[in-house]
Amino acid sequence: MGIVAGLDSAPDFTRIVVCDADTGAVLRQGYAPHPVEGRPSDVDPQAWLLSLGEAAGGGLLEGVQAIGVSAQQNAVVPLDAQGNTVRPALVGGDKRGQVAAADLIDALGGREAWAQAVGCVPQAPQPVTKLRWLVKNEPDAALRTAVLLQAHDWLVWQLLGRPVRRTTDRGGASGTGYWSAATGAYRTDLVELALGHQAMLPEVIGPSEAAGTTPEGLLISAGTGETMAAAFGLGIGLGDAVVSLGASGSVMAVHPEALVDSSGMITSLADATGMHLPVVTTLNAVRTLRGTAELLGLPDLEALSELAMKSTPGSHGLVLLPYLEGERTPSLPHTAGTLAGLRRESMKAEHLARAAFEGMLCGLADALDVLRGRGVEVRRVFLLGAAAELSAVQAAAPAIFGAQVVVPQPADYAAIGAARQAAWALGVSQGTLDPRTPPAWQGAAAQILEPGEELAVGQAVRQQFVSVREQTHPNAFRG
Repeated sequence: MGIVAGLDSAPDFTRIVVCDADTGAVLRQGYAPHPVEGRPSDVDPQAWLLSLGEAAGGGLLEGVQAIGVSAQQNAVVPLDAQGNTVRPALVGGDKRGQVAAADLIDALGGREAWAQAVGCVPQAPQPVTKLRWLVKNEPDAALRTAVLLQAHDWLVWQLLGRPVRRTTDRGGASGTGYWSAATGAYRTDLVELALGHQAMLPEVIGPSEAAGTTPEGLLISAGTGETMAAAFGLGIGLGDAVVSLGASGSVMAVHPEALVDSSGMITSLADATGMHLPVVTTLNAVRTLRGTAELLGLPDLEALSELAMKSTPGSHGLVLLPYLEGERTPSLPHTAGTLAGLRRESMKAEHLARAAFEGMLCGLADALDVLRGRGVEVRRVFLLGAAAELSAVQAAAPAIFGAQVVVPQPADYAAIGAARQAAWALGVSQGTLDPRTPPAWQGAAAQILEPGEELAVGQAVRQQFVSVREQTHPNAFRG
């Protein structure tokens, strides 16, 4: 079939991988930072194009037949009727939209109304919330906004030479707050509720459809958001969950249907294959470890991990509820962390270090259980993020999660997912691939960790955590 490219325009950089269309083997790659200092909340999207051009330099795309685009989620590019940007793109997860999110929740009649409408409750970073913020803070720009695109929509449109037709995919659309993964349709009334008037929205095309062909004959696939592209690049399917260890944590899994959750804990996204990708986030993951390392005067997380390995499962009875920033899962926005089980014999640095790892993992296991409680099957857990390499994480995670844990080797999975999408669209266009079945690429190289004989011990640690959580925050998951 030839070669394809995947382009990932992340918040800070552009990464391009060029892959064999049949096997997924990475043949060459390019990288360039965005020409923007720090992570501002407003970015001229031309910066993404400049970065793309630099990453593609040196003939990187020579011989490529199709390109897929992955890009940061939650970025909104407001355009006027002529297709020019009204103002810089609103990007990032900044907190300026918190009041706007609360406004929107009230305006539609509460959290349950939003969950029923689009499968998620407005959060500060979401496009629908950014539109409400725009109306309140820059009413002139809001009035001039005639077209709404996300980052990957805008990049696809630019690569195609700014055609009349503008497209997006189910994955990207599902994060906007004005498209429902359950019905597969826009809620234009919610755009009007947020923006004050209607705007043109991109056509949602199927996972294996092409957005178009460049004047040079290069096929451009539908594109998608970074989360969906990374899931596709990893090759996850039914029975798989992904636990991402950043400062905060997220848990997502592939499921055949959209989940409606009035509590707001589940965000009902679509994936890049035609399935669904329910996501549950926690506010406290690696920040719990960093805070504990600082408290113990340790230089880094590796030192914390080494210290934790000197303790034993259960941390001699120490339990850390890691709600240092409040918590979203369970919904305890104004609470603080709790350290319980202090006895003379447990007051040692290694036990506190172990309790930090166990508390973080038990908090993520709570998030996994939110999905399991809604019928989502979890047989394997893919563990992502630099902290997944730590021995204390790897020692405890399989038994606490109660599942096989897969730790993939670090790679540009979002860019690889975008390339796999390009190969799918190319194969369908040539008649060599089924539009319902993506190309079977080789899976990610990974470590496989089994709960084995430690399962009972891990579940006892988990029960210890749940007992303290229930005692400290009764009915947190039912209130």
